[in-house]
Amino acid sequence: LDIMTHTVNTSWKGDMQFNALVSGHSVTMDASPEFGGQDAGSRPKELLLAAIAGCTGMDVVELLRKMRVDFQEFNLEVKAEVSESHPKVYTKLHIVYKLKGSNIDPAKVQKAVDMSQEKYCGVSAMFRKAMDITYE
Repeated sequence: LDIMTHTVNTSWKGDMQFNALVSGHSVTMDASPEFGGQDAGSRPKELLLAAIAGCTGMDVVELLRKMRVDFQEFNLEVKAEVSESHPKVYTKLHIVYKLKGSNIDPAKVQKAVDMSQEKYCGVSAMFRKAMDITYE
């Protein structure tokens, strides 16, 4: 039985900076100056929010194309609540899907978003095991 795996190699670049090679693309992570970094990259935890946005966003684009929904703009805002005590984890997550275009059928958009959240987005599925996810 072949088990599919994903591997990311990450290198320390000095101070608090790290560089990860993800799918052949370089991702720089760093801390803010108050935590010993130079603010030269994203915070690792916030990249999780980008991951869920990208995952569900790609699902929605593919599903809307199949439903022949024409849109010109698509933005996602992901907000997460952070716990007060250590380890600082996300406790709740909310995603706002914003589409712009002419004659967009809201029912089709809702169906695509629901399908992404309930069936296709692996990042959402993993996060749901750890926190509540809401969306609009």
